Parts: sequence; C-alpha cells; structure tokens
Amino acid sequence: MAARLVRRCCWRHFGAFVSTPSAVPASLLVPAGKVAIGRALPQASPASFHTSSPSSWADGFSVKERVEDGGNPEHKVIRELIETATTPQELFQLSELHALNSNQASLIITQLSRLAAEKNLETESILQDERFQQLISITDSQISQVWNNTMVNLLKSLYSLGMDSNKREMQSVEQEVLWRLRRLTFRQLASLAEFLVVRQGKESRLLNEVIKKLELRWTELEGTRTVVMLMSKVGHISPALMDRLEDKALELAEQFNPDDIRKITLALAYQNRRCVPLLRALSYHLIQKHSELSLNILMDLIFAFGKLNFHQPQVFQKIATDLHPHVSMMTPIEVTRCIRSFALLKWLSLPLFEAIAQYALDNTKQLSVSHLCGIILSFARLNFQPSGSENFFNMVHEELQSQLDSLEPYLLTDLVWSLCVLQQTKAPYLQRVLAPDFHARIRGDQSLKAQNFWLKLIHINTAAKLESPDYRGPFLPAELLRPMEPAGEKVTLLQSSLREALTGVLGSRENGRFGVHTIYGWEIDAEMVVNSENKPLPLKDFAAPHLFHSEGTKPLPPGARRVAFLRWEFPYFSNRSKDLLGRYAMARRHVQAAGFLVVDSPTPAPSAPSLPAPGLAAVIPSKPPVRQPEGAGG
Repeated sequence: MAARLVRRCCWRHFGAFVSTPSAVPASLLVPAGKVAIGRALPQASPASFHTSSPSSWADGFSVKERVEDGGNPEHKVIRELIETATTPQELFQLSELHALNSNQASLIITQLSRLAAEKNLETESILQDERFQQLISITDSQISQVWNNTMVNLLKSLYSLGMDSNKREMQSVEQEVLWRLRRLTFRQLASLAEFLVVRQGKESRLLNEVIKKLELRWTELEGTRTVVMLMSKVGHISPALMDRLEDKALELAEQFNPDDIRKITLALAYQNRRCVPLLRALSYHLIQKHSELSLNILMDLIFAFGKLNFHQPQVFQKIATDLHPHVSMMTPIEVTRCIRSFALLKWLSLPLFEAIAQYALDNTKQLSVSHLCGIILSFARLNFQPSGSENFFNMVHEELQSQLDSLEPYLLTDLVWSLCVLQQTKAPYLQRVLAPDFHARIRGDQSLKAQNFWLKLIHINTAAKLESPDYRGPFLPAELLRPMEPAGEKVTLLQSSLREALTGVLGSRENGRFGVHTIYGWEIDAEMVVNSENKPLPLKDFAAPHLFHSEGTKPLPPGARRVAFLRWEFPYFSNRSKDLLGRYAMARRHVQAAGFLVVDSPTPAPSAPSLPAPGLAAVIPSKPPVRQPEGAGG
C-alpha cells in the first residue's frame, strides 16, 4: 500500500513538470561527472493497454515508463498497429517499415504467438522466418530494456511458439526473467507460475524460483480470482504455499461465487487436503447466498465432498434436491458419477435414488455394463431397494447375465457381492465366481486388494449356502474358508465396553468367546450358548459348525440357543439414519441364518453391575427379534 501511494504521489508531482521525456535535458537526469549507466526506459505491455488508472501502474511499470509511452506519438502508433494486426505478415511488415526497439520487438513476438494460437497457425514456419529471427536478435541485443510485463509475456510466447530451449536467445530470456523475479508484481508471478506448471511441470528451475517468491510474498495476495487460480493450478506443487492459500481463501470465503467454490473444493479433493474450516465456510456461504446451482457445479461439489469424506447434511440435502430435476437429462456417466459420490458419503436421498432407478429403466440401451454395475454397487452400499424392485432387477439380469464373461474379475466379484447384499443374486452369478478356475488365479496372492477380493468370495459363498436354497454348487472348498488373520485393528470404546459388560455376566471365560472369526467371513464380537433359562453354558463342550475347528462335538441341549453379539459402530450406518449400510445388513442376515440369536449393540453397553447377575433376560429376548436392526444410536 505504501509503495502504491508513493507511486501515485510521484506521478502527480512529476507529471506536472514533465510533459515528455524529450523535454528533460540529459544534464538534469544525470548528475555532472556521472556516466549514465543503466537500463533504458521500457515500454508498455499488451496487458497494460487497457488500464490507465494509477493503481494499475504498480504491475511492473514505473512512472518514467508511463511518461515515455504516453508522450511519444510514434510509440503509440506502432503499439496500435501491433494490436490491430490480424496476420503474421502484417506484423512482419511492421518490423520492415519501422526501426523497432527491443520492447516493440517483444510485443510483436507476443502478438504472433496469440495469432498462432487463435488461428491454429503452423508455428514452425514462423520460427524459421528470417524476420522473426531479426525480432529475436533485436530483443536479445537490448533485453534489459524490455519492460517487466512485456518480458513475462515474451517468455510465455516463446514457449507457446515452441522455440528450442537450448537456443542462446531463449536461455537469455529465461535468465533475464529469473533475475527480475524480485521486481515482478505478485500478479505477474502468479500468472507466470500458472503458465510454467502446464508447460514445464515440477522440474522447472524457473517455476521453483517463482513459487519460492510466491511463498515469501503471499501477503500481497489480493482478489478471489488469483486465489482460486493458484489453489487449482499451482498449489499442488508447494504444500507451504497451499497452506497460505487456504488461509487466504478462508478470509475471502464470503466473496466466492459458486464456480469459485467448485474450483476450490476440487483443488482440495485432488490434493487430498481436508481443510475442514475452509470447507465449512464454503458450505455455509453456498447455502446462504446461492439458491440456484448449475448441474456441473452440483456434480463437482458432491464429487469433491465424497473424495474428502466431508459431511455437511444441509449441503447434501440441497445438492440432492437440486439434482433431482436434472436426472432425466443427465448422461449415463453423470448419473454413475453422481450416485457413486452419494454412496461414498453414505447419504441416501430416496427421491434421487428412485429417480436414478427409473432413469436406468428408461435408458437401458444407453447404459453400458460398467454404468449399470456402478449403479448396482452404489445401491448395495446403502442397501437401497427401488420401489419398483422387480422390474428394475429383471432389467438388470436381462442386461448382465450375457455379459458376465466380459467383466474384469474384480468388478464381477463386486457385482455378485452387491447382488447378494440386495438379495437379488441368481445361480449363474454364483456359479461364475465360485467356480474353481475363477478363484484359482488369486490363490496365494497376499496383496490387500486380493485379500478383500477373497473375503467377498467367502461372503458370496455364505449367501449361496444360507440364502439360496435352490443353488446346488459349486461352493468354495472348506480349506479355503479359513479366516484371515486380523490386521490388528484398534479396539473401539463400544467394543471394550461390550466386552467389559459381558465378562461380568458370563461368570467364567469358558462360557463365552470374543472376536470370533467364522467360516462365513464375518466376525462375531461375542458369542455364548444359553439354556432354556437364559443361563450361559460352557462353549467348548458343544460342536461349533461356524468355526474352522470345533473344540466340542456335543449337539446343543433342547431349548438351548446360540447368541451372537454384534456391535454397530457409527460408521456402519447411513448418514443421519438408523439403517445399516448394505455390508452390515448382510452380515446380520447371515449370522441369523446360521442359527444365532442376534443381539445388536449400537451403543456402548452398560457396566457389569447394572446387568442382572442371575440370568440374561435383560439382554437376550425370549424370542428372536423379527424387526430389522434399529441401530438407533449410531
């Protein structure tokens, strides 16, 4: 601010006495006995031609430069001719008709680059032209006289024209810009950084120096446009600069328009920067000030929030409501992208999902197999069944059954697993993924992806055994159902509270098991066997068909029941809902179908003294529950 004020004052006082540079004798500008050594006065850049206010002169232009440009009629004429030229030949003729200085030659090169880009001209012919070589020579011979803004544009133009980076003239321009970095304005540095990121990437020495200057001078940052541009195009190179940009964006959050918010959230998403204060501020202003949002903005916002796992129910509700009228006009890619983002966020909007199910029915021929698989996987994650379930899944089976062999193994496994979640699988699907030749290819693979793949195959095998009475095989061999070793997950508060409460009730460690890994691919948090009076019995005496190795062989006595305690953590539920996600809903079904009486533990269990010691009537219902899991607390 002080620098700008000084420039304005200098202009007012200096302009009153100096009409043109030629009116000032050289003896007044250079003290007696001194040799006038220094850079000549540069001239205006194309970017500066549209501004005339004193505030704009801070962008690399000195008072003397403005005085010279404004007072020299010939310079004005040449500048106008350069601006109005529409072909390279017109520009080359200027170089033949006028004695150009280095600044004017730079302006012509910049205009040549613009014309080549706008009209898709062949740049090689421009570079080989002798007149272009003369322009380069003029610029190189007096490069110190080129104005700052013109110098930046010259460098960009030479890059755009494809000039060889090993040529001496090109290296001279790069070096000159490197020397001048401290004198460039923040806006010029930002513009140069934006260009170099695209042209040269992270390995550019010049780009690294520009970013260092941006990091040091970030307090000069003004305006939402520069903030948005730097965050979206440059921030990923420098985490330190991105930290500063996030702080500045938080300060300017109220001034961003919807498209700015879209670009910022996408930049954060692509860089995996979950800046919660900034995301909250942007969400607040998005809801408060912007009632109507375009389809592209809605799609990008929900994608970014999904990638960042940022939950803001009011924003989700607004996006879902605003997207609903657009569903019928969306492309299959947009529909798939939209529903995947909502599934990732665990946000179930019934009207929107119903509209997407109807879209799939109405546009079956436009949907590819991968699009249809994406919709099924998203429905399964949220355990969503369309109201017209029969028609929808008839269409799905008709489209997919003939395409199973064309699907990549992991996608096919996810598809069949998702149909098992939705209880819509059929024998051809099961036979395809449970066939020995299908799973033999990953046997022995210890990668995390392969382990997850194998676990889903075990779940599919369980669904085939417990929920598909008409299915006759094949099944996974018994030796392949061995539970995988747990990855050492952190014990949660709910888990420890449940164990503490049950330990006091069981009376003896022989009466219960904790952390039971079953052949069904599911873990039971706690298991016990109770008699008809709800008293615990020693587990090791009885056969346990759900375990890989059973300690006992006795059948359960009459009236005895197996009890499984399943904890439902907060992330196991749909966002702001009491409904379990599809994975955990299927787990509950399978454990029940295996003969267990399921006791849901959606909230921390009470301490041991509060449970009745003589029996478990307060914990175990007298009849198996017929309602779906309520998971109320989550």
